[in-house]
Amino acid sequence: MNQSLSVAPSLEEHTHENPVVSKQELFTKQLIVLTLEMLLALPLGLLLAKFQIGRIAWIFGGIAAGTVVLQGCRILYQYSPQPNRTARKVGMALVGLTVGASNTHGNLASIASGIPVFIFLTLFLLLSGSFIGYVYSRLSKTNLLTAMLATVPGGVGIMAAIAADYNKNVTLVALVQAIRVTSVVILIPFIAKTSTGNYSLQTLPINNAWLNFDPSQLELLLLVLVITGLIVYPAILFKIPAGDFFGALLIGIGFNPLLHLLPFVGDISFSPPPIINLLGQMLLGITIGEYWGDKPNFRKRTVGYAFMSVGMTLIAGTIAAILAMQLTSWDWLTCLLVTAPGGSAEMILVSLALNHNVEIVTTGHLVRLIAINSSLPLWVYLFRRLDEQVSKPV
Repeated sequence: MNQSLSVAPSLEEHTHENPVVSKQELFTKQLIVLTLEMLLALPLGLLLAKFQIGRIAWIFGGIAAGTVVLQGCRILYQYSPQPNRTARKVGMALVGLTVGASNTHGNLASIASGIPVFIFLTLFLLLSGSFIGYVYSRLSKTNLLTAMLATVPGGVGIMAAIAADYNKNVTLVALVQAIRVTSVVILIPFIAKTSTGNYSLQTLPINNAWLNFDPSQLELLLLVLVITGLIVYPAILFKIPAGDFFGALLIGIGFNPLLHLLPFVGDISFSPPPIINLLGQMLLGITIGEYWGDKPNFRKRTVGYAFMSVGMTLIAGTIAAILAMQLTSWDWLTCLLVTAPGGSAEMILVSLALNHNVEIVTTGHLVRLIAINSSLPLWVYLFRRLDEQVSKPV
């Protein structure tokens, strides 16, 4: 089936067309772009924090910074940098470390009995995403694999990379995924703040506590960052699904217990300073914003269908939350955070900002991440075969 979209898939930077541009020059340009984004995201995050958005203000600041800087590069310098996947991996690792440390004292073992519910909710969301993808494919007249990669709840970068591997419409996949992630990141905190009066998003104090200057804490921070790098890098190198987030999360959970087992260590407990959480959030937001800034001009009809599919995905997430309430004793906010269709790291951060059942939300999203990433080869194979069957002339 021929696609009616006029946008050609491309995941490479325009600078790749010039063989003179070396990898070192490309790295330097990417570093300059990222530095500009960070410098812009910091004051934007500070400004948004003044509006009582809470600790997740830094994600929104990053989204705005990533969009503005990439659009500026395209308009002012005719340079279109590729969304920085390395920055997102670093952000995921920092967020995983923060979330893991916050769960150190949580009783994760008590949540094991809820694993079947998490699996059921994950299967429901995957099947719903497949149905939505099929409907989206028929309405938008795009091929089935592209539609499925665009609508199944997964990472923006992961789905865009798979689309590139199979020569599908990368920009369309990234567009729909970016709309979904941005919508969820904006809507869920708003719903939590307006519909649940007992909870409010915690703010991050702007003071010297951002970075603990105690020598012992700085040494432990350096140690845990080195360990995180040593664990996360091989996970990324061998393409372990969501290895950056999982590895850092496990280190965050296990670092203090292992520290207390050492005979030569006194009564010392390590907690990542708030700046680690802040940097992780900004990097996550920046990479989402980069996908917005990287978008070419789509037709209104294409954007309309993209929003329609995202709306259907949000409805499916709401239905899943209602099912979770019937199957468990969780309150509405917990069910909503567990079943929100991504991004997983962002929703875990929201639960952390609310200080609301972080262990349950973390476990639910980890089960979903494992299920989605481990079953991706099977889903892609089935979608390709079905796409070939549908595309055959009668």
